[in-house]
Amino acid sequence: MSQQGLTPEFAAGYCAMMLDGITREAEITKKVIAAVPDAASSYKPDPAARTAKELAWHIASADVHFLNGIAALNFATTGQPPEQPATTAEVVAWYDQNVKRGVAQVAAMTPEQLLTPVDFFGVFKFPAVLYLGFLNNHSIHHRGELATYLRPMGSKVPSIYGGSYDEPFQPPAAAENAA
Repeated sequence: MSQQGLTPEFAAGYCAMMLDGITREAEITKKVIAAVPDAASSYKPDPAARTAKELAWHIASADVHFLNGIAALNFATTGQPPEQPATTAEVVAWYDQNVKRGVAQVAAMTPEQLLTPVDFFGVFKFPAVLYLGFLNNHSIHHRGELATYLRPMGSKVPSIYGGSYDEPFQPPAAAENAA
């Protein structure tokens, strides 16, 4: 679909669909970040890689930056980036609060705002709503990267899309019976 063919109805529908998915993905992302043990957060699988702590913060801060940029119709950074929280629990709490706020701001945008072309650091200039796909893909990509760090750090991999070895899948009926 060409950008010229985007309609206000498409923008509103796409936004609602993407925000629903992003909200669900954020819950999974919080579980993966929360699994990073503070004592091993300096782990990185390669000298060129980010540490687990750096990667967790990159995921959290980038998701919020994308939402803020979409809502503001401007990705240019202003002022200093937020200071990285000291602990994993603080990253999760910051992420939870700021993603919810950002999702609410994007959800409140008009279809016309969602269709406004927004420059992304001179690389892209797409309607604001289309950056929700970038946010989603970027977050899932790096969350998968962080999930591969967990076992070597001595942690457990939470359920992401179904079960994991550490958190086996339980069908809804089995989960209710176990409770």
